[in-house]
Amino acid sequence: MEKDIQNIWDQFITILVSYGSTLVGALAILIIGWWVINRIVRTVKKILVKRDVDISLHPFLTSTTKYTLRAMLIIAVAGMIGIEMTSFIAALGAAGIAVGMALQGSLSNLAGGVIILILKPFKVGDYIDAEGATGTVREIRIFHTYITTYNSQELIVPNGRLANATITNYSTNDI
Repeated sequence: MEKDIQNIWDQFITILVSYGSTLVGALAILIIGWWVINRIVRTVKKILVKRDVDISLHPFLTSTTKYTLRAMLIIAVAGMIGIEMTSFIAALGAAGIAVGMALQGSLSNLAGGVIILILKPFKVGDYIDAEGATGTVREIRIFHTYITTYNSQELIVPNGRLANATITNYSTNDI
């Protein structure tokens, strides 16, 4: 019994010595990478302000940058510790398809948000009428647009509906 415990302990020490430095290195890269990503996102925000990019695009571009870089970092760290990337990416793809089918409405809002941010039928500060919502656009996010009515009510309109709606933008022309 005592020999079995000693063998198990010896195997544990051998594994710890073999993989310990890899795990410590991966953890260090994860922490440093997370810090670098946060710095990059802050820099992107500053560049967007300095280049006078439309304020509607700021949250979309910064969150896209942040989550893309974080996903790449996690995949790189997973590869460092020995997780097989081909099967991992295949599993992510299958999960993505399943989630996509389950979140069809939300993906419609996501696509609508991208369309609104790219084609810009309206921008923050415009007074619009669309889908029964009339008011001033306060914020355009990736899934919803926030509209403040003349009597200070807050309307949250899904971007999927706005992208397919007839929009009257009263702020476009001077008259």
